[in-house]
Amino acid sequence: MVMPWPQPEDDPFHPAWDPPAHHDEDARLAAIAAQRLSTDWTTRRQQIVVTVQNRVVILAGTIADLETRQVAGELAWDIPGVADVCNTLRVAQRGRRHR
Repeated sequence: MVMPWPQPEDDPFHPAWDPPAHHDEDARLAAIAAQRLSTDWTTRRQQIVVTVQNRVVILAGTIADLETRQVAGELAWDIPGVADVCNTLRVAQRGRRHR
């Protein structure tokens, strides 16, 4: 096996591949969205999962009512840098009584 001699411009401490910058931005947006949802009185006790892909916030999980769904979407849209919001939150079905 022959190992090539490093060139002067090669930095041995710098990885050969840098992840695209949007991955850092997606992580930042996800953290902001999760923080906002956890502090808002309408959404803080709900089961909401936040993911971000290419600056699109994806909200998933089960929530109590339609108002909570709307508030969660609005909180995500208010974050600077968000390109779109995919709100897939579902309202929990209450137990039905059978006769």
